[in-house]
Amino acid sequence: MPQAASPTASSPISGAPIPRAAPAPIAQPSVTLAAPARVLSIDVLRGLTIALMILVNDPGDWAHTYTQLDHAPWNGFTLTDFVFPDFLFLVGVSIIFSLQSRIARGDSKKTLALHILRRASLIFAIKMFLTAFPYFHYTHFRIYGVLTRIALCYLVAGLICLVTQRARTLIAITAALLIGYWALLRFVPIPGIGTPTHDVPFMDPDRNLTAWLDRAISAFTQSTIHTGTLYEHTRDPEGLLSTLPAIATTLLGSVTGLWLTRIHDQRVPHDRRSLTAPIVGSVSNPNPTNPTPPITPPHRLQGLIISAAVSLTAGLLWNLTFPINKNLWTSSYVLYSAGWSLLTLSLCYWLIDMRRLNDTPAGKALLWPWLVFGSNAITAFVVSNLVVKIMLWIKVNDSFSTTGKPVTAWFWTYRHLFARNGSTNVTSLIFAIAVVLVCFLPNWLLWRKKIFLKI
Repeated sequence: MPQAASPTASSPISGAPIPRAAPAPIAQPSVTLAAPARVLSIDVLRGLTIALMILVNDPGDWAHTYTQLDHAPWNGFTLTDFVFPDFLFLVGVSIIFSLQSRIARGDSKKTLALHILRRASLIFAIKMFLTAFPYFHYTHFRIYGVLTRIALCYLVAGLICLVTQRARTLIAITAALLIGYWALLRFVPIPGIGTPTHDVPFMDPDRNLTAWLDRAISAFTQSTIHTGTLYEHTRDPEGLLSTLPAIATTLLGSVTGLWLTRIHDQRVPHDRRSLTAPIVGSVSNPNPTNPTPPITPPHRLQGLIISAAVSLTAGLLWNLTFPINKNLWTSSYVLYSAGWSLLTLSLCYWLIDMRRLNDTPAGKALLWPWLVFGSNAITAFVVSNLVVKIMLWIKVNDSFSTTGKPVTAWFWTYRHLFARNGSTNVTSLIFAIAVVLVCFLPNWLLWRKKIFLKI
């Protein structure tokens, strides 16, 4: 292409034109968003959570379980009630790490939205397969469930975080969900039942808005697609309306993820990047000339602990008027369980990411099983469901049977291998630990082959 003529000037001596060099272009360093580094404590905590989820789901005998290894009957909070919200909390943390890594690789928002939709759909499809297996009785499908809630929370929270990763905005959305859910249960009249606190006790197990909506949706699906049952028949602990505060649980995890990755949310000139490059900007302040001071690991830990204390306190205070209740996933339950999630994450972060427990032989051996579980968490959960369903499907003759009919392989295994001298809380717990070990084996094989199933 023809080049434009350079500007000229006259020589003060001869008057002849002197060519003037074109001004050199000002170097504009390209700007990129660095991918967040992996936080090992999150992987470990995810593995601990999924192992505990399998443990509390699969005792040998439901009539013999320790109080903390079963859900609170209605209002209240046990170790078991902590497990599911903690998993959703970690889903929210992982959403931030995943989105920031993919954005750093150059993925567009459309690509990311399709990825979130595909993954949520696949989780729901796996749930429906597990519901149908092994009998595939279509009319007895339960649409709600743990995986359904994970899919919905991941979908909604993922799309929200794709639109905005401003912590204040996410906190405002979370507050709106929690306050809105409380207002719905407290003030909205229940069709055919009445107004809470006036015509019916507030948070009555079956006469509340959440249970009424569950029954209405179940009746609709039964009349239209001829399937859709409820876990408790009159209500479902993973129903539709209570998914709103469960989304809030996930968003609180996302806010925590933003705090943990703040030191990595940086825009660094390509020609200055190094392993020791200073932080020169952030997503909320992308101007490289206006540095944002880095957050050191002690500051991160301090933020996690303070947030845990605030969340626990808020949950306990709200519990006075809106009881902590896992079945309804109340707003106080969201805050209280999130406080414990923040506290356990603080402990893991201090031990693993700050004190480098994994760098010692003993620490590496201690953390290894949970890293294996956490590397393919959904896979472990699916395997646990398949193990239970297969053992309940297989029937064997048994001398313990009082009816003379074959019993399930689950019952036979428990009675003959674990409870020959009678069922107790101890034998029931040992059986549950054995189920966890069985579910560990497929994850260990995948770990050895470095296969990480990305659903």
